Formats: sequence, structure tokens, C-alpha cells
Amino acid sequence: MVKTIGNPLSWAAQALTKTSQHVGEGTGEMRSDHRTRIEVRDLTLQDLKSALQKGVEDFMALRTDVMFIVLIYPIVGLMLTAFALNRELLPLLFPVVAGFALLGPVAAIGLYEMSRRREHGLSTGWSDAFSVMGSPSFVPMLVLGFYLAMLFVFWMLTAYALYILTLGPEPPISALSLLRDVFTTSEGWVMLVAGLGIGFVFAVAVLAISIVSFPLLIDRHVGIPKAVGTSIRLAQQNPRAVAAWGAVVVVLLGLGIGTLFMGLIFVLPVLGHATWHLYRRAVVPTSP
Repeated sequence: MVKTIGNPLSWAAQALTKTSQHVGEGTGEMRSDHRTRIEVRDLTLQDLKSALQKGVEDFMALRTDVMFIVLIYPIVGLMLTAFALNRELLPLLFPVVAGFALLGPVAAIGLYEMSRRREHGLSTGWSDAFSVMGSPSFVPMLVLGFYLAMLFVFWMLTAYALYILTLGPEPPISALSLLRDVFTTSEGWVMLVAGLGIGFVFAVAVLAISIVSFPLLIDRHVGIPKAVGTSIRLAQQNPRAVAAWGAVVVVLLGLGIGTLFMGLIFVLPVLGHATWHLYRRAVVPTSP
């Protein structure tokens, strides 16, 4: 039966209805009794390159840009409009944009599922991204996503507190005046350097926690502690490769944002699909 492109909100609503049927089962997934140690491999730069290439292939085959145009860009548009109309929010504009990567692993959950289905030769369309909402694993993924959202909120509060201690407490007159104060005053440079340092710590923490945890939860019923622990162990075992992957994510997101967010139509889906393939290279599969 050929699928047609329907209303993404209706797809989401149907998936949400299925999710409610799995809440009890999903709660049991929070802590799995999965006792077998999950083995991770050593990663090379060639592995990262291969993951990106396969991410591009999935993007070209599945056209997941449609999903991001429909779902992500209205949110981004509303966010930017709010900042443009409220000067009190201007000090948080850069932290919001810089913190975009903190929520990226959550936004890409559906893409992991699409890549998984395509990998297994299943019929796959962008609407299948919502099928994870009907899985028992969705509850632990939702909880882990909540933890990342709380890290994002804490980052925003930290960034705002830093502004108050340096250039505040009065809000800037305009975005141009804020930029001038940042680059022409000693207080502005303190805020910039400290903000970049603190933001780096947040980014490293999220990268270590989430580099393979969400794909692992989709692929196996292992529970949050096992998934996060495996992700951190992978980062510890492959610091250079994971750091290089983080740099790739930052550069590509920077390019996407630098094109007035238009480039994110391509960057977000490619990174999401590529992360699934990086997971496949990083984590040893279970024995058949």
C-alpha cells in the first residue's frame, strides 16, 4: 500500500494515541534488567566520514527536510519574533542559538527510527518518524529528553546571570548596542569569554551523555542508566573521535544558522541520520 504525505499533526496525534497504550510498559523500560555489558568499538575519523556519507544518503532517499520545514521552522520563527519584539530577551538571543545543539539529540529521535527502518529494508517515509511515539522505549527517551531540556534551561539561566553580572542589569537598547558593548567594553569581553567557556562545558556534557544513548534506546530495551553509561564510556574510550564529531556538529550547525536558519533544512536531517550510522559503527551489535 502506497503511503501519501498527510498532515504531520495528524500523524503525530495518531502516534500519541498509540503511546498512551504503552505508558505502563514504557515505565518498566526506565530501568532495564539488561545485565549484559554493551561493548563499544574504537572509532576513527574514517568512521565519522562514513557516518556522514550514509547520513547524506538517508537524507536524499527519505527527504526528511519536509518534516523539519513543517515542524521546526514555525517554532524557530516564533522564537526569533519574540526576541525581536522584546528587548529584555535580547541578551538571551545568542545563548539560545548557541544552545541549539543541546536539544539536537531530542529533535533527531524520529530520524534515528527512519534510518533504522531503511537499514532493515522496511518501507520508510518521513511520517514513520512518529512511530517511535508508539514504542515502549519512547517513555525513557522522553525522560532523557527532559533531562537535556533541563540542562538547556540551566544554561539559559547561567547565561542570563552572567549578563547581569557584566553588562546588566538593564536590558540593551537594541541588538546593535548589545554587540557594541560586547566587543568594545571590558565587561563585554569578560561575558563573552566566560560564556564560551561555560557553554563548552555544557556542550561536552550533552555530547557525552547523548552521542549514542538515544539510538541505543531505539535499537534495544536497555533502560536509561545503561544507555547513558554506554554513551559516556564510548566518549571516554574515544576522546579524539568524539571531540571531532562534536566539532563537526558545531561547524555544520553554525553554517546552518549562519544562513538565517535556512541551512538547517539540510543540516539537521543529515546530522540526525548520520548519528544513527555512527551508533552502528560505535556499538557492537548483539549476537543473533
